[in-house]
Amino acid sequence: MKRIAVRDSDAEGDLSVREQLELYAAPPLTGRRKSPDGITTSELICTAHVGVNEDLFPLVMKLHVPEGSVVADVTHGLGIFWKKLPKSRYRLLATDLKMGVDCRHLPYEDGSIDCVVLDPPYMEGLFRRSADHLAGAGSYAAFRDTYSNGEGTTGGPKYHDAVLDLYFKAGKEAYRVLRKQGVLIVKCQDEVSANMQRLTHVEIINEYASMGFYAKDLLVLVRPNRPAVSRIKRQEHARKNHSYFLVFVKTGGGNPRGKGLWNGHS
Repeated sequence: MKRIAVRDSDAEGDLSVREQLELYAAPPLTGRRKSPDGITTSELICTAHVGVNEDLFPLVMKLHVPEGSVVADVTHGLGIFWKKLPKSRYRLLATDLKMGVDCRHLPYEDGSIDCVVLDPPYMEGLFRRSADHLAGAGSYAAFRDTYSNGEGTTGGPKYHDAVLDLYFKAGKEAYRVLRKQGVLIVKCQDEVSANMQRLTHVEIINEYASMGFYAKDLLVLVRPNRPAVSRIKRQEHARKNHSYFLVFVKTGGGNPRGKGLWNGHS
């Protein structure tokens, strides 16, 4: 596959973006302790948010991705994340399967991207051999349109393992194209598969740590409406009405916490 080289408009601009991405590092401790800077405020971005994707995604970007960064949204789809975020703030590269680009095989050169956004199908019911058996009914009807191409899936792992397989392969490809200290934003949701609780966000965090990603942040998105089902005999598990935005930083391996990336600072 021919890979695309992503270049900034000038060397100074490139350095500016990288310098901003390295602001995680704590200042050196020299001499007398300095009085804390900043102001007192309650206007903070918190970990839990009631709303929809287009409400929370701009806050995630504001907190973790400097304006002007090269951002590859590799599962762009309907572009829901960007509804309330001007794309002009970033150098956006939008791709998905319908455009002929698989998030597991990206057309970018190694280390050429500042941020990757990944939001693949995260319900095992969207991985079925027959399109007639795809999940997405009732209050979850929008999931099929947003996270599925409406076609059956053949070959490879089944059920929840198929979900993880996609996340893991896409994560490896994101690691390849990201610059060191590049940011990977992942949307996911836990699920019950074969009557077993699968904590997808934990499985992803553990696997990505082995790749060399540091889990820098986790934000919880709670649905504003209550889920419903067409029929039920007995409820076995609490119904999932929340999902996650996971924020990872490519550390380059070695220190699993990231060299100089986390020193207890907010």
